Amino acid sequence: MTPLAHVLAVPVRAYRLVLSPWVGHSCRFQPTCSAYALEALGRHGALRGSWLTARRLCRCHPWGASGFDPVPPQGPHS
Repeated sequence: MTPLAHVLAVPVRAYRLVLSPWVGHSCRFQPTCSAYALEALGRHGALRGSWLTARRLCRCHPWGASGFDPVPPQGPHS
């Protein structure tokens, strides 16, 4: 994980530690959005990982899909 990705992962880890227990476990997807964010940042770095996380969060709404949605593997463009 790049240094910038580590910095971007801090708010996600804080959310998991502080807010997630209060909000409850109601994520529509597997893995959860926070786990997805940490994996995307670790696998793809700060820029692409943030983009993938933002796309995932935009899909997380009452009329959106649900189910298994893994982080895409690194391709030749990554």
